[in-house]
Amino acid sequence: MANKKITALPELTSPAGADLLAIVDDVAGTPTTKKITATNIMGLAPVQSVAGRTGTVTVDAGDLTDGNFDGTAISGFDASINDQTDDYTLLASDNGKVVVMNKASAVTVTVPSGLGAGFNCSFVQKGAGQVSFSASSTTINNRQSHTKINAQYGVASLLAYAADTFVLAGDTAS
Repeated sequence: MANKKITALPELTSPAGADLLAIVDDVAGTPTTKKITATNIMGLAPVQSVAGRTGTVTVDAGDLTDGNFDGTAISGFDASINDQTDDYTLLASDNGKVVVMNKASAVTVTVPSGLGAGFNCSFVQKGAGQVSFSASSTTINNRQSHTKINAQYGVASLLAYAADTFVLAGDTAS
């Protein structure tokens, strides 16, 4: 094959692990063209941390190119549980967690300022005590003006779509 400009080559959208890629190595100041397999280059890709998540994610090069994890769960991406048995004020560390409220009588979750846009948290009313949400220098919106979880085993989510402005959604009540 005659030499072609890279921009003139056809695009390969799904490289196989054994496909060869050309790279130019210029470490010593003398450009040298070398080859590397798609599998090897994926193995060199940096691992990124996801805020609020812990654990190890193991994928193979095929998963990265076709997005198919063959029904296998990605370990380390389950939500952490925060069990509470009394009134509770949310913390920034609750971002992405499931807060389980377990009390026989009414209980209040206080939503303080400073949690940041993008904060999200889910709640389960495990006990018989109805869970109410109270804004503290924040705004909590709900399409029906609800401020509580409806009943035992109800689930609700709280999402900050802007700084100190939240939406309460799910199995809610007034």
